[in-house]
Amino acid sequence: MKNIEEQIAKNLLKIKAVFLKPNDPFTWASGIKSPIYCDNRLTLSYVDVRDRVENGLVELIKTYYPEAEVIMGTSTAGIAHAAYVSHLLHLPMGYVRGGAKDHGRGNQIEGVIPVGKKVVVIEDLISTAGSSIEVVEVLREAGAIVLGIASIFTYNLQKGKERLKEANVINHSLSNFEVLIDVAANENYISKEDIQKILKFQNNPNDPSWMNI
Repeated sequence: MKNIEEQIAKNLLKIKAVFLKPNDPFTWASGIKSPIYCDNRLTLSYVDVRDRVENGLVELIKTYYPEAEVIMGTSTAGIAHAAYVSHLLHLPMGYVRGGAKDHGRGNQIEGVIPVGKKVVVIEDLISTAGSSIEVVEVLREAGAIVLGIASIFTYNLQKGKERLKEANVINHSLSNFEVLIDVAANENYISKEDIQKILKFQNNPNDPSWMNI
């Protein structure tokens, strides 16, 4: 598994799906100042990287969720990956909207509602896990048996891990924050001195003092 985690991390850095700027931080939508920004939508534009990601997600599902009957994507970033994965596994696929439509049938779940079916949710990124858990809860309320989440990358934030545990949701990711930072340092994307800053951010993203190290 370690080799897969490192390879995915290398790919994300190479195509700039992940940026690391500890000395010129990004501002997340929440207002948090962050040394890292992740946009896994870019993986769709690089065929070799995309193939590794989709085949990696398939292997995660075969390993951790072998009973999966339906693949569901998160809206919007997880939809394309769910489509690829469901095709490779030859399983039905749908996706969950961020909210119910205000027209037509008012759907929030698109595709056949998987009542009584064992579902795996495909997510591109896990940070604080709030939106992922909302998707799981929508599916559970609709009668699905959610086995867990398969995601491309996780920040491994404590808040996210606690939320997943409280909601009784399992997540398995292709790569993670710690592996990516290791690879980034070894391949000179960041300096060894930057690691302490970045890890302090991960420990508590709401504490901006990491920028002063």
